[in-house]
Amino acid sequence: MSNTPVAPHRLAQVDALRGFALFGILVVNIGVFSSPFYGAGAADPNFSGPVDLTARWLIAWLFETKFYLLFSFLFGYSFTLQMAAAERSQAAFTPRFLRRLAGLAILGMAHAVLFYQGDILVTYALLGSALLLCRRIEPKRALRIALWIIVLTAMIWAILAALSFLDPVQADYMAQYKAEALSAIKAYRGTIATTIAQHIKELTETIWFMVLFVQGPFVFAMFLVGYALGRRNALADPWRQPRVLWLLCALGLLPGLAGSALYATSSLPFAGASWELPGLAADLLTAPLLSMSYAAAFLLLLRTRLGVCVGFWLAPAGRMALTNYLMQSVICALLFTGWGLRLFASVSPLAAFGMALAIFAGQLPLSAWWLRRYAYGPVEWILRALTIGAWPAWRRNGAG
Repeated sequence: MSNTPVAPHRLAQVDALRGFALFGILVVNIGVFSSPFYGAGAADPNFSGPVDLTARWLIAWLFETKFYLLFSFLFGYSFTLQMAAAERSQAAFTPRFLRRLAGLAILGMAHAVLFYQGDILVTYALLGSALLLCRRIEPKRALRIALWIIVLTAMIWAILAALSFLDPVQADYMAQYKAEALSAIKAYRGTIATTIAQHIKELTETIWFMVLFVQGPFVFAMFLVGYALGRRNALADPWRQPRVLWLLCALGLLPGLAGSALYATSSLPFAGASWELPGLAADLLTAPLLSMSYAAAFLLLLRTRLGVCVGFWLAPAGRMALTNYLMQSVICALLFTGWGLRLFASVSPLAAFGMALAIFAGQLPLSAWWLRRYAYGPVEWILRALTIGAWPAWRRNGAG
């Protein structure tokens, strides 16, 4: 087996899978945009009715921590496709990829400060450098390293969860959190300047810790899984062995749903703050299994009549995923913060989910329309120009 796979320029099923992941990320991100109580285990004084709590639980159960893992897997898989593209064009891969990472870092920093403090692009840029160092390891070894990262990180959090019962949460914890939530509401309902200041505050006080010790290890683990499967061309024809896809569904679905259910329940207000860490530890261990099941089930769906239609609509959105990801944040910033309507903390979880559906439903035909005329999404075109060090073709031949 060669070090770089020989693959077609585009794989429609990979684009469709990326579009599917993009929707799940939006569902989670819009919760962060819309409420200071999202994912906090604290009761929202305005939205704590049965419908609100059920919506929160279902989103945590089925969406949270699952889709960024799937997106990270696809980043690792696409890494191998970029290696193949560089080899076909007889270009040095490392300078290309480093320029791409630099572009992602710049976009990510601007994105995090201006629009969405939960940005993932800077994390991808930093960990992409580590992935570059791993580009010659064998697929089996990459999978073993990924497994060890997942298990060891989850075990560390499980130990911390056990120790937390020896040091009970302070009685004024919820009062402090509510005070911080009120401060965030004031900032996001204020001006563009107060919105940006709140982003910087959250980035420097809390988010860096979550990225470094929670998100980061699992992002890199999924990079390695994607790299390993990319080296084997696993998604070039994933239906060649349908039993493997069914097996992945079966192995990951039940433990993934069980761990996620524990996590979702522990994040509800009645569970108490002391159960947040045990729920997180269970989810960290099992979320990759559920993401694996989601991916396998989605690929199986693509072979059905319904799946062909789903893939047809999702693939264009996945082809310009970076543009759509950033567009989602701009739209949400216009809806919820000082950039626009200032709806922060005034929309129910169910209504926020409905907004996510509407935003994504609008992105699907827009992506298809754009790609009928242009070779790349707008942000993808800029990033590709930076990657290859030249201006790529912009319009499609014959586009009006």
